[in-house]
Amino acid sequence: MSSDSNNSNEISGAARTVVIDVLGNDDPTVMDPTVPMIYADDLAAVRGDGVFETFMLRGGIVRNVERHATRFGRSATMLDLPQPDLDRWKAATDLAVQEYAGLVERAGGDPDHAEAALRWVYSRGRESIGRPTGWVTVAPVSADIEDARRDGVAVMTAERGFKIDLSQRSPWALIGAKTLSYAANMAALRAAKRQGYQDVIFVSEEGLVLEGPTSTVVAVKGKTLLTPPTHVGILAGTSQAALFTLAEQRGWATEQKEMRVEDLLDADGVWLLSSVRVQARVTSIDGHAMERPECADEIEAMAREAVTG
Repeated sequence: MSSDSNNSNEISGAARTVVIDVLGNDDPTVMDPTVPMIYADDLAAVRGDGVFETFMLRGGIVRNVERHATRFGRSATMLDLPQPDLDRWKAATDLAVQEYAGLVERAGGDPDHAEAALRWVYSRGRESIGRPTGWVTVAPVSADIEDARRDGVAVMTAERGFKIDLSQRSPWALIGAKTLSYAANMAALRAAKRQGYQDVIFVSEEGLVLEGPTSTVVAVKGKTLLTPPTHVGILAGTSQAALFTLAEQRGWATEQKEMRVEDLLDADGVWLLSSVRVQARVTSIDGHAMERPECADEIEAMAREAVTG
């Protein structure tokens, strides 16, 4: 385990979560994380009616901000939320980073080596008032995330229960928006763990590979990186986009391609990418072992560089 990982684990035992209220005051405001902030009728809690983004905070720098901010605005548009003032959200983020660095230092850690998950949450707000609410949080990277980076994950496939044209037939299904309605995704992960797996790859009714509950699927075949296209009904992956940009600069080919589970099993390797976990190599799919390919070190180094800088 790297020294960065050790530092992160030490911090997680001592530092508290940072909470910033983005929309409740004239300016973004530091909140006491031990005191409740939202009301019982906030539609984020009552209906999951809102959007979010999760960023990697590493070495005092929030990574891939523009990709996340663009997707945040697109998700808000899909939910008919007022367009977020991104300058205000970024100011709240700067305040959160500053506060978290202080927590790390007081816990005896080094902010220049700490990793954390920084999250934007934007809700339709209180049902009784109708004014949007929003907050930023920062919390340390967990040991489970570090384990998945190092050891990989065994996955099961699971039907998501819709055809790939759902976004065209039913735009209210919000396919492609990063909403707070993650209950089904979390249920899939719990079902996987009950069966001895660590993660899930969703497939459509037609058998096409979609995404993970919290990640984007990337397969490697030869010198080509492959990922499912967004038109199959998945969220555009910020980490995948960053990896593909870097890989192309390093001489790799990249392609968005419809794939089936058989294509994943035939690939040289498969990874799940996300902003905080960065990468987790798929070690098996539905019990079929996936050997670590020769290119694994290179792929994982590129993923880390692309996501964490």
